[in-house]
Amino acid sequence: MSSLFPHALPLAAAAPSTPLGPFEDSAVTWTTWVTLMGFVGLTALALVSVGPVARRIGPDTLGAVTARLSRVAVVLGVLAGPAVLTDLAHGASDSGGYDYGAAWNSLYDGSNGGRLLGLEVTLVLVGAALVAPLTVRKVAAGPARAWLLGAGLGAGSVALGTTKFPDAVPDDWGRTSFETVMWMLHLIGGSLWLGGLAGLALLALRGAVAPADRGEFWAPVIRRFSVAAMSCVAAISLSGLFLYWEHVDGPSQLFTTMYGRVLGVKILIFGALLLLGAFNQFWLHPRVDALRATGDERPLRTILVRDFPVVITVEALLGMTVLFVAPFLHGSARNQAFQASAAKHSAVSLDDLPKIPAKEVSASTWVWGTSETLAVIAVMIVGYWASGVLARRRTAAATAVTTTDPGDLITA
Repeated sequence: MSSLFPHALPLAAAAPSTPLGPFEDSAVTWTTWVTLMGFVGLTALALVSVGPVARRIGPDTLGAVTARLSRVAVVLGVLAGPAVLTDLAHGASDSGGYDYGAAWNSLYDGSNGGRLLGLEVTLVLVGAALVAPLTVRKVAAGPARAWLLGAGLGAGSVALGTTKFPDAVPDDWGRTSFETVMWMLHLIGGSLWLGGLAGLALLALRGAVAPADRGEFWAPVIRRFSVAAMSCVAAISLSGLFLYWEHVDGPSQLFTTMYGRVLGVKILIFGALLLLGAFNQFWLHPRVDALRATGDERPLRTILVRDFPVVITVEALLGMTVLFVAPFLHGSARNQAFQASAAKHSAVSLDDLPKIPAKEVSASTWVWGTSETLAVIAVMIVGYWASGVLARRRTAAATAVTTTDPGDLITA
């Protein structure tokens, strides 16, 4: 039939393909996310989890740990500027190369998008400049430490936020504002969690904490970071549930669309991160607390050297893998499934296929959303409480044991 009527339109177009996109594009985008989020996570760790504990130990410890985290944070902050420009240059090139001139000209070009891009580059470099003095141990242990870290963290957080701020006046202020808040929870939560893990791995290396201070340093730091990490997990989970609702119509689309398959890989990696976090929360942390309570340094050092750095390093690597997978999420599973169905009954070109409208928010949406929020918060609170009870029980059991072999306390 086609040979007789070569110019006839087909009754239906082929199902639209949704390729992952070039590997190079995702690698460039991954570098941008790692540098921006790493800067935010490291400064937050130094300010919230590490600083108060190190200050109680002494100025030497405070200066050493702050300087180590600040040096890496500054490097990431400085690299974030060129990383953002490279990402823009790659997107601006028509030939698949890098048009840095067009990327530079897009900053502060008078449009809202240009202002946001300009702020992204400017603020992360300002944040790096604010943290830079803390790379010197004497300054890192001084009174300006908290102010510089706080200002740097604020600048970096706003720079990260500009990636998801709307660049046009929205038609629906309520929905757009809510979406922006969800993205901020997703990005800031991921930064504090994954950047904090990387920072703890850095501090576990030799030279940051004196051997005599490790017992006094690590147990409270781990506990403080645990609170922050569980809060971040709650924020990521809640924002992830909203984004799933917005872009996916049912679990079947996790297997039938490219967006869903990529999201499924991301969910699996996130699940592995949660399992490792549970291992830390319910196995490693209580044992560290118990060993510290007994004053036994040898097994504590053994656990910290053998188990803790390995676990947090694996967690940090998995977190960076999540960031690498995320740029492959193009479009929406709902839209891909809708266009695939429409292409079976249409002669319209693939580029002209209609898009499915955004989901409408109803009363049931708010009911389900509220229920999920309360459930996630309850699980986090119960998990933290249960791990605390377990830690206190192990501490009581360890202090009650009389042994001549300190190594036996590991199994206490």
